[in-house]
Amino acid sequence: MQESDPVYDICVVGGGINGAGIALDAAGRGLRVLLCEQGDLGGATSSQSSKLIHGGLRYLEFYEFRLVREALAERSVLWHKAPHLIRPLRFRLPVLQGLRPGWLIRCGLFLYDLLAPANKLPRSRRFELAANSPLQAKIRHGYEYGDLWVDDARLVIANAMAARDRGADVLSRTRCTRARRESGLWQISLQSSDGTERQVVSRVLVNAAGPWVDTLASGALGGIAAAQASVRLRLVKGSHIIVPRLHDGEEAYILQHDDGRIVFVLPYEGRYSLIGTTDEPHHGLPEQVDVSPAEERYLLKVVNRYFRKQRSRDDIVARYAGVRPLLEEEGAADQKLSRDYRLLLDDEPGQAPLLTVLGGKITTYRRLSEKALDLLRGVFPRSGPAWTNGVHLPGGSFTDWAALQQVYRDRYPWLPDSLRVRLLRGYGTLCATLLDRAAGIPDLGQHFGAGLYQREVDYLCRREWALTAEDILWRRTKLGLQLRPAQVDALQAYLDQRLSEPLEGSDSSAERNL
Repeated sequence: MQESDPVYDICVVGGGINGAGIALDAAGRGLRVLLCEQGDLGGATSSQSSKLIHGGLRYLEFYEFRLVREALAERSVLWHKAPHLIRPLRFRLPVLQGLRPGWLIRCGLFLYDLLAPANKLPRSRRFELAANSPLQAKIRHGYEYGDLWVDDARLVIANAMAARDRGADVLSRTRCTRARRESGLWQISLQSSDGTERQVVSRVLVNAAGPWVDTLASGALGGIAAAQASVRLRLVKGSHIIVPRLHDGEEAYILQHDDGRIVFVLPYEGRYSLIGTTDEPHHGLPEQVDVSPAEERYLLKVVNRYFRKQRSRDDIVARYAGVRPLLEEEGAADQKLSRDYRLLLDDEPGQAPLLTVLGGKITTYRRLSEKALDLLRGVFPRSGPAWTNGVHLPGGSFTDWAALQQVYRDRYPWLPDSLRVRLLRGYGTLCATLLDRAAGIPDLGQHFGAGLYQREVDYLCRREWALTAEDILWRRTKLGLQLRPAQVDALQAYLDQRLSEPLEGSDSSAERNL
């Protein structure tokens, strides 16, 4: 390390939703922040979710009232912060004989409504199924309630962008290989995917590595955290499948099963239904995770029990699985493990503090981040107060979705409606930066298919840390469902060529991560 190199206040290891949220909160409190992620930002658990911002109706069965209340409060906060990435979704819960009775469901929904502060969503109600219902004729009625859908991967990116805008350094595809305490500071070794190594110094280290939190503790940290961890994690796999649309409406369904689990069926990308999730123990490495044939059969069995349209494994167009790091509870089944979180601070006098983040869910990431920075106030007494409640994330500074659409319809009348809506849903008011002075389709450059143009690809590489076709097609957008293999190859070839060219005004490819 040279004398001119910065000493960071906080180095956050792990670029999922919790790590990005902590980096943003810290940067906004005036701290010097470094966020590093070994892969793509949000490239693991945080982009492999059911894509919901919700209180967790089923958590009420396990008496997790505090978690549900906090999550419902955050539901409203996050909707305000990122209205382009988060939108209302109406859920229908059919009543099937032999499973949870209607009276029990109604009581749970009454409590769910009661726990939601200043709820802008319609309250729950009973409904009768019409003759043209997409569900089996044996299902006569059910209950419906409101929650929110979220573009999970883009929510991570929005937090990382906001952190960068407030001065944080954000390094994707950069692994923490070693971290040691010396003279009250953390000496940290980082290695980028191209083998480049660098040394940084930080006053505090935050282990927000998600499923890799124990791996980081026992590896790069040399076992420092393993001995002091009073809470253990259980790795649980959640799998999803995507099939052609099961019903025409915009509502989602929550389906009960004999084993007590529930399965979501969500409208997805216009033509598809997203089905999930499972709860299976995961004993391998977090990065070695796949949807098993047994999980596919399980999800299809549940869906075919309820819907008139039947689906088979041949109908599955895509699948994904993520590993959730859940708080261990001795003897508890995987589906009953808490989605709560713990923050463990190791701040022995004279030693550089270590904060370990365990558990959590997307809905509560902002509160987790806020509590993490409040916990570190003793280390940084001059840091600013909590501030993220009510502050828009990048692209979210609008209040009326219809008015925003009209503005862009007037400003860019040549944009096809479907493309305009997709861009606004993904980027919100940042569309003005993406489109800049474009005056027609030719100004968008090469077309890779499904409305993905060179202009958007360049923006994602320049502003959102995208490097591969997978980054763009499955996380920054969801267009991987629509592009043909030849189109994917053309996109990757363009990205490879772009990466091989030196950045304007610089000969350092490392700057692509900043």
